This record gives sequence, structure tokens and C-alpha cells, in this order.
Amino acid sequence: MIACNHASYLDPIANTYALIRAGRRPRFLAKDDLFKIPIVGAAMRGCRQIPVRRGARDGSSLRLAEAALAAGEVVVVYPEGTVTRRDDGLPMEGKTGIARLALATEVPVTPMVSWGSAPVWQKSGPGSLRPRRPVWVAVGDAIDLRERLGRDDDPGDPEVHRVLTRVVMQTLTTMVIDLRDRYPERWATAK
Repeated sequence: MIACNHASYLDPIANTYALIRAGRRPRFLAKDDLFKIPIVGAAMRGCRQIPVRRGARDGSSLRLAEAALAAGEVVVVYPEGTVTRRDDGLPMEGKTGIARLALATEVPVTPMVSWGSAPVWQKSGPGSLRPRRPVWVAVGDAIDLRERLGRDDDPGDPEVHRVLTRVVMQTLTTMVIDLRDRYPERWATAK
């Protein structure tokens, strides 16, 4: 299972490229609205991506992700649930689905971050597409969230999910800051 920061609409492409280069084919948890867009929706279904009904608590997306992980597939999660709204580009607070999925499947979370994508492709407006900048991707060591459980912690406790989600988000944030700080100045300030 891969947990990623989400700074741009380009991130799924950059993350897919990195995973395919590593010999893996990703399945993303993606908002169900994308599946309703002509052509995009057909592509999402054809690539067997996993729709998430945001705000719904039916659990179907987590069950589909659990089945994919059990089959040995790579599932990519953007724990923020949307593109970051922070001015500094750092990750926001994460949703607890990442922790619940990791605990339910006993699959470690591998952090993957990118930097440089935000200026390339945003939702809309002036300057929303500015190609020709490098997008850096980094992968960290897997985090076994089960190892973070205390002896008396209940893996079904929502507070435990929140604490473990913060562990994942702090890891992503630390990795993003590292990429940001090493990103070439000429690209960071280019218009």
C-alpha cells in the first residue's frame, strides 16, 4: 500500500510512472465523481481504479482496496482526500482510511511523495497548466502501523486510527520538506 501527498492533479500520473518503472501496476482510490466523466470514467473503470464516495460511510471502497491488497496488488491512497489547500504545498491532515486499511490488512504503508507538480497542473484558472518543470518523486521506508500499536490499543478504536494517520502524515510531510528543500531554485522560482 502506498500513501502519497497530493499537491497537484499531476500527482497520479507521476506516481503511476514511478510505480510502473518499479514493475508494479497501481490501483488508486479516487473520488467517484471522476468515474462519471466521459472517457475519464471509462479509463478509470478499465484500469480497475477504486471509487470512493466521499462523505459516505458505506465502507465499499475500503473493502475493494482490502481485496486488491489481498490479491497482491498495489493500492495507492491520498490520505488528504483532495489536493492540498495549503499555500506552502505541504500535506494537510489525513483521513483515517489509510490507518484502518493498514490495520485491517496487516499491510505496511509505503510513503511516496512528490514535489514540483503543483506549478505544473492545478484545477483551473490562469497559469493552471505550466509544463516543462521537473517533478521529483521519492519513496520512503515502509511503516508497519501494527508495530505502533500499544499493548492496550484497540485496532478498531477511532482514536488509534487518528494517531496512526498522524504518523503517516508526519512521515509524508518530512519527506516533502526534504524534496522541497533540495528542489533546484531555478525551477522553484520559474514563472
